Amino acid sequence: MSFSDREFRNSLGQFATGVCLVSAKDEEGIPHAVTVNSFSSVSLSPPLVLWSIQKEANTYDLFLSANNFAISILSASQQELSVAYAQKDGHVLEPQHYQTGSNGAPLIDGAIAAFECTLERVLEGGDHTILLGRVTAVHDAPGQEPLVFFAGKYRSLS
Repeated sequence: MSFSDREFRNSLGQFATGVCLVSAKDEEGIPHAVTVNSFSSVSLSPPLVLWSIQKEANTYDLFLSANNFAISILSASQQELSVAYAQKDGHVLEPQHYQTGSNGAPLIDGAIAAFECTLERVLEGGDHTILLGRVTAVHDAPGQEPLVFFAGKYRSLS
């Protein structure tokens, strides 16, 4: 390899992304969320999306065992939620941050869009695992600015 992990990460950081919270309930029905920017659409027909989770994440087993999950795209005004749910041990959702979707997964209040999903497939991805979800419901609240992440920092579109 002719580059370091840090060089690779820095180069990847040059791709601006939106920021999402992926959420699901554990076996006891407790809602959890994790901050991700590894979200992508895959297919319109059938409606498929993907996201990835680090194998070392303390929520790894929870998300791999959850049949239903939601992906909520955060607005620019939700940076504090992104920071809070990115913490290693800070993944239990606060009741004021979500409503339960039709599939039972938590939907983040104030998100600019959300996708309710059922787990379609789990794929290997190096030090991450890729979760492919079939979208069963969509929600959006247009007119808000998205939360953007670029070069290791939150940014604004304007």
